[in-house]
Amino acid sequence: MTNDPTPSLPGVPDSSEGLAAWKDDLLERYRDSDLYTPVVVAVDGPAGSGKSSVSRAAARALGFDYQDTGAAYRAFALHAVQSGVDLDDAAAVIAALPAFDYEIGTDPDETFVRVDGRDVTDEIRTPRVTSSVAHVSKLPEVRQHLVDLFRRIIQGTSKPGIVTEGRDITTVVAPDAQVRILLTASEEVRMARRSAEVTGQSAEETARQLSRRDQQDSRVVDFMTAAEGVTTLDSTHLDFDQTVQAVVELVRSTATAPVANG
Repeated sequence: MTNDPTPSLPGVPDSSEGLAAWKDDLLERYRDSDLYTPVVVAVDGPAGSGKSSVSRAAARALGFDYQDTGAAYRAFALHAVQSGVDLDDAAAVIAALPAFDYEIGTDPDETFVRVDGRDVTDEIRTPRVTSSVAHVSKLPEVRQHLVDLFRRIIQGTSKPGIVTEGRDITTVVAPDAQVRILLTASEEVRMARRSAEVTGQSAEETARQLSRRDQQDSRVVDFMTAAEGVTTLDSTHLDFDQTVQAVVELVRSTATAPVANG
């Protein structure tokens, strides 16, 4: 007696090429349905922890969008300065919020930041802006305005997921994210990493600004302690690729929606 070949399921192609196309179509229809919710990966951490570069690389590996929330604080600080606002005048800073026209590119391969339609991707990383950020980020009204902005960007992603990183993402911006990570490192390592990121500034001045920023922001949000349900990833003794891989593996083991495995 011979065994019959395993019967095909109705509507499912037999060939590997046809099956791959069928699965892609099924996934696309699932993503377009009301049942689909993109994976949200929330990453917190202090300045210099590597969260921006690591989050961007992890988003690329996963096929996700990427949102750098720190860029918005920098962009708003630049907007306020260029508008002639006295950064020590809280009321004046808050009054500048409605005119803040902000756009960010969330494709990890084509990131950009625009204010009033002008590309400021590099300008927001200059020492002048770096020294101004703490003046605006400490104001609760500014933080709430930008939190609402961040949430709209998360909700608007068209990809399978989005990695959003900053300082209060796991607790304020996206407390219900499927994956929540606190990425940290020793102070010495963080200072070295931030010094490599900031242009036109000495390592000593970078270290002083990083310390001041940590102290000022810690009065508004606790970004050094992992909240309940948040996974701590200490990258002090990990190189860049190892840290990215740790984030990617955590997402793949935790997320419930399909993510890339390439």
